[in-house]
Amino acid sequence: MIKAIVQTEDGRTPGDRPRAVRRVLVVDDSRMQRKILSTQLARSGCAVVEAGTAEEALQLCDHEPPDLVISDWMMPGMTGIEFCQQLRARVAAHYVYFILLTSKTETAEIARGLEGGADDFLIKPVSGDELRARIAAGERILRMERELTDKNRLLSSALGELQGLYDSINRDLMQAKKIQESLVPERTRRFGASQFGLLLKPSGHIGGDLVGLFTPGLNQVGFYSLDVSGHGISAALLTARLASYLSPSNFSQNVAMEQRQWHFYGLRRPSEVAAALNARMTADTGIDEYFTMIYGVADLFTGSVRMVQCGHPHPLILRADGSAEFLGDGGMPIGMFPDATWQEFEVVLKRGDRILLYSDGFTECPMKEGGMLGADGLVRLAGRAACGGGDGEYLDDLFWRFSQEMAPGTGLEDDVSAIMLEFGSVRDSA
Repeated sequence: MIKAIVQTEDGRTPGDRPRAVRRVLVVDDSRMQRKILSTQLARSGCAVVEAGTAEEALQLCDHEPPDLVISDWMMPGMTGIEFCQQLRARVAAHYVYFILLTSKTETAEIARGLEGGADDFLIKPVSGDELRARIAAGERILRMERELTDKNRLLSSALGELQGLYDSINRDLMQAKKIQESLVPERTRRFGASQFGLLLKPSGHIGGDLVGLFTPGLNQVGFYSLDVSGHGISAALLTARLASYLSPSNFSQNVAMEQRQWHFYGLRRPSEVAAALNARMTADTGIDEYFTMIYGVADLFTGSVRMVQCGHPHPLILRADGSAEFLGDGGMPIGMFPDATWQEFEVVLKRGDRILLYSDGFTECPMKEGGMLGADGLVRLAGRAACGGGDGEYLDDLFWRFSQEMAPGTGLEDDVSAIMLEFGSVRDSA
């Protein structure tokens, strides 16, 4: 028989009782034992519900789970341990503190009850002082559990909000990645027997490296590789701005172009381009970043390439005969000092020679053999890649070999970019 005591000993109804009062379920097949325990609990200010069997108790728990349960161990049908295990499986919304009532005094039996899911035990006959002490201990545990649940709920809510913000930012970054990829629409471009290849691999969604080329015609090509200081959104925004300064389609906005006659444009000297970009960067007080760059002008008739180095890694020349050499003397990055100047240098390419501009994401990347790739490692990989590729495959092959030697599990720690000019190769002109 199920019996619910809806009043405490002082006559209060459940709706009147203080918030600190716990709802206690007493389960025992002895009506006398239930009465004794219920009276003692009511005196302590608890709201008590009684059940004569474990099956009846489960029905009560399904309707309104209690805070604490005091259950006899040995009962007809389902035992107290079995009741405890079923209760744990059915009530998941909050924790129920379970006290097992038993006449067993053997340590092994008590341990078996605790292992079965009980939190505490009382040995019959139960004294009022011990009962109150065990209930008080259970309330302390429940109070901590409720506080932890509330804090977890707040934390889950905060994490949900953060996840929503992250998803929104991630969508924006994916769109920004598409926009940045559009700044390098062509991975290869041919000019007769010569060709350019471009590679851009950000370390995250977006990056601060940029490569590009443009031509006013007459086999004159301007090409560049640049690397903005820092990472992430601020660096990517500056690369977008620099891309507009070096636009391959809007010559009137391109600082590397100058109008010569009628509507014809020509390429300015590399040192003048560096100075013009530096003037724009240093004049804008809202920009704290700077960038390194190699900018070159190639004459694809003669093979002459004039370049300026602005703090960027040294250009690498890969000769058709298998030799390699680095060019340039360093130079200052752009955007640091308003009165900085740069010196040009020139190299003449022969048929089959390659010139490679690259960011320090290559040379400063940790390798699985220890240390960084470095200049010697780049020459080694570049020489091997040169042996393998057909049209447009050189930089892909170079990056693949590079990724095979990276330290495992690190990924790209910095953006990786490159632009390669292959001058009038015998293969391409055949």
